[in-house]
Amino acid sequence: MCGIVACIINDEAAPVLLECVRRLEYRGYDSVGLATLSGDIYIKKGEGKIDDVQKRLDLTDIPGNMGIAHVRWATHGLPTGINAHPQTDCKKRIAVVHNGIIENYKELKANLEDEGHIFASETDTEVLSHLIEKYMEMGNGLEVATRLATKDIKGSYAIAVISADEPNKIIGVRKESPLIVGVGEKESFIASDVPAILEHTKNVIYLNDNEMVILRPDGVVIKDMDGNILDNKVNIIDWSSDMAEKGGFKHFMLKEIHEQPDVVKNTLMEFSEIEKVVGKFSKFKRICFVACGTSFHASLVGKYLFETLLGIPTDVLLSSEFLFSEGALDKNTLVILITQSGETADTLKALKIANKKSETLAIVNVLGSTATREANHVIYTRAGPEIGVAATKTYVSQLVSIYMLVSAMSGNDKLLAELQKVPDYMKQALENEDHIIEIAKKYKDASDFFFIGRGFSYPTALEGALKLKEITYIHGEGYAAGELKHGPLALIDDNVPVLAVVPPGESHDKTLSNIEEVKARGAQVIAVGSSKDEVLKSESHDIMGFDGDISEMLSPIPYVVPLQLLSYYISVERGIDPDKPKNLAKCVTVE
Repeated sequence: MCGIVACIINDEAAPVLLECVRRLEYRGYDSVGLATLSGDIYIKKGEGKIDDVQKRLDLTDIPGNMGIAHVRWATHGLPTGINAHPQTDCKKRIAVVHNGIIENYKELKANLEDEGHIFASETDTEVLSHLIEKYMEMGNGLEVATRLATKDIKGSYAIAVISADEPNKIIGVRKESPLIVGVGEKESFIASDVPAILEHTKNVIYLNDNEMVILRPDGVVIKDMDGNILDNKVNIIDWSSDMAEKGGFKHFMLKEIHEQPDVVKNTLMEFSEIEKVVGKFSKFKRICFVACGTSFHASLVGKYLFETLLGIPTDVLLSSEFLFSEGALDKNTLVILITQSGETADTLKALKIANKKSETLAIVNVLGSTATREANHVIYTRAGPEIGVAATKTYVSQLVSIYMLVSAMSGNDKLLAELQKVPDYMKQALENEDHIIEIAKKYKDASDFFFIGRGFSYPTALEGALKLKEITYIHGEGYAAGELKHGPLALIDDNVPVLAVVPPGESHDKTLSNIEEVKARGAQVIAVGSSKDEVLKSESHDIMGFDGDISEMLSPIPYVVPLQLLSYYISVERGIDPDKPKNLAKCVTVE
């Protein structure tokens, strides 16, 4: 996973490129590099975090009013300075930055080496710079050479290219990897995501697959891969630039947890749009959710809602496994794909498969992203940009969207009315932050954690365990509480805390029995439940409680907040940066 920025401006480009690429740190990276053009191509790049590389190399000390920049998440070759982008051709007259995977790079590299090209890195990306060099040496201009090069490669890519032989021009191309164009006054940009350029322009063009953008000092031109000029829509982004900043919080993750009550309110405003979407539906006999990671847990809640309130058989499939269930698709199945970015590679592949046989609905946070263009129907969540790698506010916005979808399809106005109370419930958890900090300090040194719940609380347990793993590096497992006796109890002892999700409702008493089981084996129990539940308080060592009668069906939305906070503060107590967990990236656009 990588982040790309390119710009042509009326000032020195390097400081602007560095500022923009900083706003893509959330995507996960292990190296950073810049290339500018001023007669020749000037490159500075290195392994490590941006601040460290900047101290070593002074990345902004290169001339020119145009250039490209990159933060790399290694896929081919170790995270070293040589493998960092930009990558160049033999003569260092061409520089390329790239997000994606070139599947046939070994074959292409071998052919190019036979032709006399000399490679410096282990990356798949370097193949592109040499291919473009090859086609320019045949007499083609940069635009045509780039087009010919991309036709040779197999895989996914978003690229930005500059050439010293064609100054005042930057070429960008997109296929199955996000790339946007920023249109400003007398300046223009290419980027992997909107936050990178918000300080400079809110006018954005979303490139589709197999489209090329040419940046010049006098504006931008979009073309297809046959060279035909396109008239892509300019979107006005309504995010303010400070929405992508920490806003006084120590970390983006904490800021985004605190934004959740407002996120729920904003997403609830989409109900009328969801009703319009539902009005276009066929009559379905089956629902199939497709998602990855946190979105998969939101989908599990959706399964319980659809089967409880609508009686429609509902499956939840991992995007990466969807191919193996293609045979069960038909015109009576609605496939609901959830992806916060709208660019998740596995989910987009599933979408292409599903579109052949079924109606598709995408639940997405990013306007204009690939999923929104390729699905039959779209529901937008209103979470705003999420910078922290661990999903928080996008998860609750997905949940709210699913609840509204079920309400609209079932005509259940009571459920919609209950959703209006959720922001206040979430604020209760935020007001108990000091208490959660104390619990975090108590359990920060645990090496293993179990999260348990039944029914609607089971996905919450899974999400709590995922958050713990992601940002604290503590091994956490989420289980349906009734499954403990089928093996996991063998792992429970006085060194393994158990967090139980126990809202009032049908599953309450059975989950209390499971708490007794783990206590009998020495476990410390942290409970999430009602503050009025005296039995739960007496059976638990610590409790994160809610006032008010939050129904079991509604509990997945507010009950996840204390679990997010607990993981966040354990991470902080362990000296880990929760915004940048190791080995993870925000939007996984490669398989």
